Amino acid sequence: MTTLFDLTNTVVPTGKVKVPPRPAAKPHAKISVGGVEITEDAIRDEAQHHPASSPAAAFDAAARALVVRALLVNEAAAKGIVVTPESVAIGKRETDEEAAIRGLLDAEVHTPSADTEACRRFYDANPRKFCSETLYEARHILFAAPESAPEKRQQAKSQAEAVLGILAEAPGRFAELALEFSACPSKGQGGSLGQLTKGSTVPEFEAALFTLEPGQLAPTPVASQFGYHIIRLERIVEGKQLPFGMVEPRIAAWLEASSWSRAVAQYVSILASKADITGINMNAADGPLVQ
Repeated sequence: MTTLFDLTNTVVPTGKVKVPPRPAAKPHAKISVGGVEITEDAIRDEAQHHPASSPAAAFDAAARALVVRALLVNEAAAKGIVVTPESVAIGKRETDEEAAIRGLLDAEVHTPSADTEACRRFYDANPRKFCSETLYEARHILFAAPESAPEKRQQAKSQAEAVLGILAEAPGRFAELALEFSACPSKGQGGSLGQLTKGSTVPEFEAALFTLEPGQLAPTPVASQFGYHIIRLERIVEGKQLPFGMVEPRIAAWLEASSWSRAVAQYVSILASKADITGINMNAADGPLVQ
């Protein structure tokens, strides 16, 4: 089968000069667990489930995941663990291997429940994690113009500046002018965008909004990928500390999940230290073995 590497290594004539072939890709070491090879094709198939900064990093993460899977499947088989697959989503069931791994971890990995005292300590040590978000009530008038149309952008900017001048003299006309000029569906609500939280609008809009005081108009039209916006901040609803009783179940679930992940990673490390693994150094992973 001809691969991409075969094609890039072909010498292509250009007149009397031949372009030298590119260096061949460095072959990956064969990876095996207990004498059973994990093929490159299997690793490449798995790599799609491991987003990374580069193909090499995705390949490495996928290889580690398959080694972990093999370790767990082998251990489940050695212990004679057979578990009936369960439904994990509508129309989807576990594979036999996934069920065996679940049964193995249920039998071998035990972690304590998070009690109220532990949850309270975490709550007191991380108060900012348990605040409601600050809400910003805002209105805008959008003068639409894509970035790919410079002339239309300039026209939209000029129109926005003219309407902003009107609002400076008659701020009470915002809803009327939004209905007349805005290209956003919010014009039917006087330009109201309702309650916004950090990250719910494009960065340029948000940066301008967060500099305003309630009742204040942005002094100039704000450019975004959609065009130019006239923005007015109506009200700020400051975030508040959530009571411990409201968040205790969430804290308990997080602490228990975190504890379980660490215990599983330690268990896999023990299995790896006893197994015959070739082609990859499982101790060199930057992150936990099991995520």
